[in-house]
Amino acid sequence: MLQSTTFWVAVAFIIFIGIVGYYGLRPILRTLDARGEKIRKDIDEAEKLREEAQRQLADYKKKQREAQREAEEIIEHAKTEAKRMRERGERDLEEQLKRRERLTMEKIEQAEAQALAEVRNRAADIAVRATEQLLRDNMSDTHQKQLVDNTIEGVRKNLH
Repeated sequence: MLQSTTFWVAVAFIIFIGIVGYYGLRPILRTLDARGEKIRKDIDEAEKLREEAQRQLADYKKKQREAQREAEEIIEHAKTEAKRMRERGERDLEEQLKRRERLTMEKIEQAEAQALAEVRNRAADIAVRATEQLLRDNMSDTHQKQLVDNTIEGVRKNLH
């Protein structure tokens, strides 16, 4: 057996495989280990990035809910403010209409009083002219003198 070439070829082959395995596979194994480590680091980093993305997504959803709530509050406040402004406008309009109505009624009353005064004055003027005309047409000169004298005497008595 030790003399057979096949035996020595087999022993040489086993030694060769051992040397190649010891020295040749180490760099390959180191490369594979390094690559495995790099892949593990990439996976860990990807996991951290995924967790960070989930946190950011949760933050954005929270901010979106807060913005939605704030928008609803703004809309509700705007509706309340619009209602208040409408009510105040209606109240102001009603007060303004009442004030205008009162002023119009006062103007109408003044116009009525003025028209009544003008009618009275006109009637008095017409009555005085008519009376004057009647007196001129119906009175004699002596009667007129006597009436003037009586009037002057009445004025003297009232003044003294």
